[in-house]
Amino acid sequence: MENFALLHSYTDIGLLILRCGIALIFFVHGLWKIQNGNTMAKNMGKSESGWMFTLLGWVEFAAAAALVMGLFTQIAAIILSLIMAGAIYLKIEEWKVPFTSHDKTGWEFDLMILAGCLLVIFEGAGKIALDKTFFALY
Repeated sequence: MENFALLHSYTDIGLLILRCGIALIFFVHGLWKIQNGNTMAKNMGKSESGWMFTLLGWVEFAAAAALVMGLFTQIAAIILSLIMAGAIYLKIEEWKVPFTSHDKTGWEFDLMILAGCLLVIFEGAGKIALDKTFFALY
């Protein structure tokens, strides 16, 4: 158990890895929404809302960039948490998607992203972040 206690000295690296992993997911999904917002809206039966999906893509992309840089990190994580809570709500209430499914993406993936965002909200960016440089947060 003593060896595991030594891992606490790497918490800042762990937070950086978590931030970058979450950011990568949102970069990919945000970019897709930016490029295909109208298509996404049509597929959901909301063809007049294409601009909203495009805007959501830009928000995801910007928040992901903030996570990678560690700049306004907790605000970015709050925004992404709200997006994930909305995605989980849609999957459960509107689309009736189960927690896990073999023929479509369940909402277990969304829940893991939400949990990661919540950890960043509560723990902050760590020492490897621009928040530390600009705001002396750590």
